[in-house]
Amino acid sequence: MTAFGEWTLVHGLPAFSYTMDQDGDPRALWDPILDPPTRRHAVHLGNRRITLVADNYGRCDLFDEHTGLRWLTRDTGVATAGGLSTAGSTTERLFGPAFAVVRVAGERLSLERTVLCPEGEQPWVLVRLRVRNLTDERVRVPLTEEWQSRPAEVSLISGPAPAPDPGLELELIGGERTRSGRLTIPLDLEPGGERTVELRYGLLDEGAPVSGGTEASLAGLAARLPRAHAAQAPEAEREVPWHAALLAGGSCADGVLGGHTLDQGSCYSFRHGFNGAARDPLQHALPLVYTEPDLALSVLRNTCAWGSPDGDLPYALRPDKSPWTDLFRPSDQNLWALWLAAEYLAATGDAAAFGADVPYHPVHDARPVPLGEHLRRQFRFFADVVGRGDHGHVRILNADWNDLAISRSGAPAEDMIERGESVLNSAMAAWVLPRYAALAERLGDHATGKEARELGGTLRDLVAGEWTGRWFRRAYGPGVVVGEDDLWLEVQPWAILCGAATPGQARALLDTIEATAAAESPLGARVRWPALPGSRAGDGAIWYAINMTLIWAAAEHAPELGWSWWRRMSLASHAAAYPDVWEGTLSGPDAYLPPESARPGRTWDLAHLGVAMQAYPVANLHAHAQPLLAYLRLLGVVPDGSGRLHVGGGASFRSRVLTVAPDGSGRLAPLGPVELVTPAGPVSGPVSGAGPLTW
Repeated sequence: MTAFGEWTLVHGLPAFSYTMDQDGDPRALWDPILDPPTRRHAVHLGNRRITLVADNYGRCDLFDEHTGLRWLTRDTGVATAGGLSTAGSTTERLFGPAFAVVRVAGERLSLERTVLCPEGEQPWVLVRLRVRNLTDERVRVPLTEEWQSRPAEVSLISGPAPAPDPGLELELIGGERTRSGRLTIPLDLEPGGERTVELRYGLLDEGAPVSGGTEASLAGLAARLPRAHAAQAPEAEREVPWHAALLAGGSCADGVLGGHTLDQGSCYSFRHGFNGAARDPLQHALPLVYTEPDLALSVLRNTCAWGSPDGDLPYALRPDKSPWTDLFRPSDQNLWALWLAAEYLAATGDAAAFGADVPYHPVHDARPVPLGEHLRRQFRFFADVVGRGDHGHVRILNADWNDLAISRSGAPAEDMIERGESVLNSAMAAWVLPRYAALAERLGDHATGKEARELGGTLRDLVAGEWTGRWFRRAYGPGVVVGEDDLWLEVQPWAILCGAATPGQARALLDTIEATAAAESPLGARVRWPALPGSRAGDGAIWYAINMTLIWAAAEHAPELGWSWWRRMSLASHAAAYPDVWEGTLSGPDAYLPPESARPGRTWDLAHLGVAMQAYPVANLHAHAQPLLAYLRLLGVVPDGSGRLHVGGGASFRSRVLTVAPDGSGRLAPLGPVELVTPAGPVSGPVSGAGPLTW
């Protein structure tokens, strides 16, 4: 139990009972750094269109990214009946994986209000009100549901600004509909009687009609979410379905580019107004391959549609979804698209998806091309335009995964941009390119497949030569070697995964990381060790994305470390180490500050630049995607360079798509022919059509 409450089960789903009186408890106050201190604690829930932000005051925000980054309304939504109100700091509050419940009771009545994101792509929320007469007399009372329209558009960097009313409406299902945001229903309750009323609020002219109401959506949610059990990590039983719900709930049907966006959220979208980097939705979609593969494919198509016909992907999209290219030009982004595509094909066998047209961003006025051609052009851009430097490694341009790699390299920025090389990108490419090669070959492009496979092998050999005896070097610049005397964590797992490290080196490196970057850190390994003297705490931050690859690398060579690190990544670990810190309780940022920092368990800021993750430290999708993918990797679920999907065991996972049992048996429901490598041996099929495979 944390200072804020405790976990429970509702409708058979994990939920959090929030019990703090935030107005009376000094631990509730926290500092967003860029904005005034606040006692508000919120969680983001959603469906494939709308985001519901439920808070500890019983109020809600609604966010919609369909055509841009916009708040439909903020800090509103209250039900009242007979003097009872669902707004306040002492009501009973419950946060579920797609719903929020507030309960309040008096001497005469009890009032329960549930706000739910219905299954599907509805741009509105369902509101269920239940009023019970607690007396032995008839009670007549008005029941009122009220929302206020407070729209805002998120401006780039500076944040939300007032915007025109988007057309929000409140409707009593089967009855009155109003733009006022207020409806009153007269109740006449028998002694001990109860009345349930359902409404909906949002953009009511969009989306499908109401079907089945709250109970049907709850049943659909329960059927959709995966289940897990691991003796090595008991918290997986609660956290795997929770993460899966909040991850998919961060998606939004894109009305400009098509498909679904799945951006980082947190301060990037909700406070600073951009969807970036392009690599992030591609990373977030990886575990969806095994839970909601249609959504994973939709995210791949959407992110490819950010690009230009030469295969380049912009760093980010602005609030209006136009490309934002004048801040960073990372050198790794194509690799993430190739990886997601290869993983999707290996797990689903859906080769037909790569023949369907995908547009380019409208600013390019270019004709759509098949998804497979998008990917081929992205490979060409990576190989020919990003290219390689003097040492043969992939060029770094002005960033790789680490946006600050240039400034932390010790070399002049202009020299690094022109001639710098990323061992990290080489190591990642050495793993990704053989898997993309298998995809290209399956689509009949054997020349591209051969080139990608050969380039991957060359890069793997180069990375192998970067072993210092303790770890792998990080980068090169003119006259500069980065990572000779300090450990840059992000390159180390990829060097293991791509095969550049021998088994002995891999085990020794993992032990070194445990003794250095991960030492005395309850949340995982720091991105750099030792931190530079006088450096910002962010230089030693604990990043979800990097700890995921670290856990994955340990899965084969040191599984006991892998499970230990997965547990440190968990919400349970954050709650145990930092019980008074809200971020990390139900959701979190992309990185946490280490225990030696001034604000351990919280997150980074660049306040001098007007940017801070701490300004909006929850609802970053890395906090949900990376634990899911790391869990699957610990179970041995991973594609190989021949296009086969490996599936192991050791713990359990069950979704509508994939089942893995501790003994290594399982089930897969692909869309086309697949080849599996299981503990029982190779499994392949179906020859034609879709159908489940068991082993």
